[in-house]
Amino acid sequence: MLEPLPSSLAVAPTGQALTVQQVSAPGHSPEWAAWLSDLGFLPGEAVRILRRGAQRTGNLVVRVGQSTFALRHAEAECIAVTPRHG
Repeated sequence: MLEPLPSSLAVAPTGQALTVQQVSAPGHSPEWAAWLSDLGFLPGEAVRILRRGAQRTGNLVVRVGQSTFALRHAEAECIAVTPRHG
């Protein structure tokens, strides 16, 4: 069975169990990758979108491990995820 390709956390469905695959940063904010990693967005970590703002490109409330954070859409775009199995 083929593994699903990673997609951005920003477009993942709300409530779905996900696994972080990679964290990157946009050219204008290279420090974001280290900041997101410091928050716990590390490859292999469990993550789930708990809530979205009113607009599709608004803020997201995200649980990673045992912590909950609010991320801007642009920050969530830096996190590649796949559906979590098991």
